[in-house]
Amino acid sequence: MEMNVKLQVFEGPLDLLLFLIEKNKVNIYDIPIVEITAQYMEYIAEMKRRDLNVLSEFLVMAATLVDIKSRMLLPSNPDAEEEEEDPRAELVQQLLEYKMYKCMAYELKDRQMDAERVMFKAPTIPEEVALFEEPIDMEELVSDVTLAKLNEIFQSIMKKQVDKVDPIRSKFGKIEKEEVSLEDKMVYLKDFAKKNRHFSFRSLLESQASKVEIIVTFLAILELMKTGDIVISQEKIFDDIEIDSQIAA
Repeated sequence: MEMNVKLQVFEGPLDLLLFLIEKNKVNIYDIPIVEITAQYMEYIAEMKRRDLNVLSEFLVMAATLVDIKSRMLLPSNPDAEEEEEDPRAELVQQLLEYKMYKCMAYELKDRQMDAERVMFKAPTIPEEVALFEEPIDMEELVSDVTLAKLNEIFQSIMKKQVDKVDPIRSKFGKIEKEEVSLEDKMVYLKDFAKKNRHFSFRSLLESQASKVEIIVTFLAILELMKTGDIVISQEKIFDDIEIDSQIAA
């Protein structure tokens, strides 16, 4: 008899990881990676019927956890002059940043709810009062204005404009959002697979320019596997994954 399991909705892989850490009441700076990885994979198994695009994000994190787990199982080098970096360090930093943003989101939501309980009174000023404008005597207004005073005012305003310019940030270039299309990456991988009939999964990811491009490449690989354009294989655990093209040259 099939048993249906109702899963909690998570915003993303970091949200699921943070949930597991808080559920197990463990120190975020000393994550028991073996136990957390096992629980994470159990949740992934229950999510296998969900949309592939959503599940793919969680699979990327699963691969990261397995990689960290394998590096922690390797013996340390006793001859190393410098202390080896904890493989969990980058993941811990990402979790701390995510937790901070999540707390900020809750704070903003609470403020929004408080704002919804605030009532404002519509203005009730009579129309004749609102339209009243005090008459201005231009001759009296400019009676003591001289060219020297006008120049002084002009120079003061120009100085304030210069002071507004940050001498450091004004030299920064323009930051543009990096756009990586899944469709374009699939076209690129198909062309790559036609030319390179057999290639390494790791070397393919290492050739990408950014983290965003690595994730999109991983999703494109999953899509091409689903359509049968490529086949992956791995001889032993922790060996590099090999990709074979099934696309006609």
